[in-house]
Amino acid sequence: MAIEKTYIMIKPDGVRNRHVGDIVGRFERAGLDIERLELGLVSTDQAKANYAEHEGKPFYEGLIGYITSGTVVKMVVSGEGAVAKCRMLMGATDPSSAAPGTIRGDFGLVMDENVIHGSDSPESAVREIGIFFS
Repeated sequence: MAIEKTYIMIKPDGVRNRHVGDIVGRFERAGLDIERLELGLVSTDQAKANYAEHEGKPFYEGLIGYITSGTVVKMVVSGEGAVAKCRMLMGATDPSSAAPGTIRGDFGLVMDENVIHGSDSPESAVREIGIFFS
């Protein structure tokens, strides 16, 4: 399997509820490397660029408002099959469907605040890393 880079963001609820250390540790224990990590805010322009495929959907405005509402942790994570491995660690998008032992299964409470975002493909990872680490 190829070495990949992916983009991971611990969302405002994950930071607010003090899960950052636990979440970063899960990626490291899975053998992934944290190449870059930054604590900060997401600008409205960054949020709109990242979630452009959802524009016009009923939840879009709420998503933009939520992701820009507080501090996040932005990361570049790398390793063999990093995209798939990170998505497995994160669990299903809806925390109520996420398996116990996954990040969303353990820390997520509701769909609208599901703790973490991760790129869904190597191509998305390149695009998202460019948005948040230009």
